[in-house]
Amino acid sequence: MLRIRDGALSTRPDTLVAEEPLEIRLNGKPLAITMRTPGDDFALAAGFLVSEGVLAAAADLQNIVYCAGATADGSNTYNVVDVRTTPDVALPDFTLERNVYTSSSCGLCGKASLDAVRTTARFPIADTPPVRVTPELLACLPDRLRAAQRVFDRTGGLHAAALFTEDGELLDIREDVGRHNAVDKLVGRALQSGGLPLSRTILLVSGRASFELAQKAVMAGIPVLAAVSAPSSLAVDLAAETGLTLVGFLRGRSMNVYAGEDRIALEKAAAQG
Repeated sequence: MLRIRDGALSTRPDTLVAEEPLEIRLNGKPLAITMRTPGDDFALAAGFLVSEGVLAAAADLQNIVYCAGATADGSNTYNVVDVRTTPDVALPDFTLERNVYTSSSCGLCGKASLDAVRTTARFPIADTPPVRVTPELLACLPDRLRAAQRVFDRTGGLHAAALFTEDGELLDIREDVGRHNAVDKLVGRALQSGGLPLSRTILLVSGRASFELAQKAVMAGIPVLAAVSAPSSLAVDLAAETGLTLVGFLRGRSMNVYAGEDRIALEKAAAQG
């Protein structure tokens, strides 16, 4: 690349994040295409199907394979995966009008209506007793996520999603060019290990909290979603409807709680204020 700094020119190699399409097939039938960072493709596909309401447990999943012969010459590009479910899993209607392209920036777009996106939650949020987190604990999570990001330091082009325990212990972190893909990878790994529902966890995402990310949290039974940037209005609406705790603008000791404030232990914060 050509680097320009204060009028000075130089050339140097640069490290860029990889972005390639991944086609997800369900029992042999094309279902969706997402732009993603290669890696954890099977977890990504499994997590996507959790958020779509198809998979709910490891027992629903028979296997996931890369499809050979994905190109005209029969070679394997490792960009097409086929998810095989067990016979008793109810499949989505492949004839429904839907845009099956998902971009790296916004996730699944162009669905016929908002109602089509509000898939029925397989794991209603049911953290009993309720998860309780302090503002001080939430304030520490972005630094812990950032410290765990390996690729971001080299490329500057990846989003991250991390799962924490209610005590702030890092459980898993995934990175991808699309933040929705990073969340799908987390949820997919949890499905594969028999960890769903994630009823006592905190999901932290780099960037904003969209409706789709809130939906993915709800579908996985996650009670707390925190983002370092702004939530969308639909994300707030969905959080309020489902009982999800939604925190935005989590930066340092500052944050906004848009829904589910009952899970935030505010006594100490109120005393300090």
